[in-house]
Amino acid sequence: MTAPTGSVYAVVRVWLPDRPGALGLVASRIGAIRGDIVAVDVLERSGAIAVDEFAVELADRDLLPLLVREIEEVDGASVEQVELVERFPDARLDALLLVERLGAATSPADVIDLLTNECRVELMAEWAAVLRDDEVLAVHGDAPTPEKLVALATGTAASPLVASGETGPDELAIAPLPCNAALLLVERARPRFRGSERAQLLAVARVADRVWSLVERP
Repeated sequence: MTAPTGSVYAVVRVWLPDRPGALGLVASRIGAIRGDIVAVDVLERSGAIAVDEFAVELADRDLLPLLVREIEEVDGASVEQVELVERFPDARLDALLLVERLGAATSPADVIDLLTNECRVELMAEWAAVLRDDEVLAVHGDAPTPEKLVALATGTAASPLVASGETGPDELAIAPLPCNAALLLVERARPRFRGSERAQLLAVARVADRVWSLVERP
């Protein structure tokens, strides 16, 4: 879905109190400046705080500062990130489309090339790479040198939770590919990776790992 002529699409990541009515108050503030909420995703819930991502269509980009001010008028709400995009990401649909393309892959190289490129694009990341031992098998985007990628992958093994992909540094998402003894790394400078995004990456990686094993068989 791309923006109509003259309109802009903004993805707005908001911290807000995890209490009844808070989401509705934010939606009301967005509506007050005639912003059209196309979608809302709950990225993370932790204690009394929720992190939600709003896909908002605005009539003009000059409304962005006002959008932020209106949202932050809600008690306890804080805008973490606003980004203009050409099309709204759809985590569920994008993941399904990637699975469909992975199912059509005919070689391991096709699988890991698709996985790295699509994850980089859909997660709006700087780069994505697949490594096995000390070898970089695929990379897309502005990634560090192979030596730094290997060091980064090695460092993730120090913590079982990080190595599993359940958590990690704010800017780095990790997904093991155990059937092929490989690892997917995705880095994004901003905004930080949230729980739902890490879960999405892990699910896609499990599918890719299985397809890789299947196409590698003679």
